[in-house]
Amino acid sequence: MTDPLPPTDDVTEWADGPALVVQWGDDGDEREFRLGTREYDWHSHRRGQLSCIESGLAHVRTVHGSWLLPPHRAGWLPPGEPHRVAVSGALSGWTVLIAPEAARALPDRPCVVGVGELMRALVRRAAGWELRDQLDPDQERLTAVLFDEIRRAPQEPLHLPMPSDRRLLRVVNGLLDHPDDGRTLEAWAKAAGLSPRTARRLFLTETGFTFAQWRQQAQLTHALERLARGEPVADIADALGYATPSAFIAMFKRSFGVPPARYFASRGTPP
Repeated sequence: MTDPLPPTDDVTEWADGPALVVQWGDDGDEREFRLGTREYDWHSHRRGQLSCIESGLAHVRTVHGSWLLPPHRAGWLPPGEPHRVAVSGALSGWTVLIAPEAARALPDRPCVVGVGELMRALVRRAAGWELRDQLDPDQERLTAVLFDEIRRAPQEPLHLPMPSDRRLLRVVNGLLDHPDDGRTLEAWAKAAGLSPRTARRLFLTETGFTFAQWRQQAQLTHALERLARGEPVADIADALGYATPSAFIAMFKRSFGVPPARYFASRGTPP
């Protein structure tokens, strides 16, 4: 007999119940967990979330900064973490919803991790479990292995940290709004009421990046979002202010190991 479930139908808000619940979705109209291209405004969940899309791109924003989720990269959000999400061209994917007590053993800050074959196979198995109040002993053992895989998964450098200093926020928001703006740090600092020396110090202490590194990371964010929408590489290079597509392609390849035209193809859905 199935045990009674928690009182709310919204699994993301279950404080008790099974340690994990898996939602596997696609872009079908009848899907409760629907993907596709859409945006979700600021919200939070009582349960922690480990989310992965298997095609397209997701852009997750939190108070700590923003994270990109290309295919086969999973984004971890601890319980109660406010966030907003923009999804571009996602055809399938999954989310593991983890109870607050179980999530204490996982990272306490948002991050992006790589998804290996074992992690994906465990998630696929758990997606078929009957929804009930408690897991059975076999399910608990598989859950323990999945949690080990999450803890051990390599973290990916797909984070764009946001500063807290209001003056520097004016600079980084300007860079996000105008990724093709080639002004120097000195010019941006002057417009924000900062000395160049203070701006350089704040970039390092509040984001961990130099000005040049942060701007490049912001440009990569824009590039991946546009690539996920199927825009031509030449158009993306022009929108980011590169003199030639080849200069943009070289920067992209240094960062990701493949040229932009092959990036999503090299991360196709595994068999």
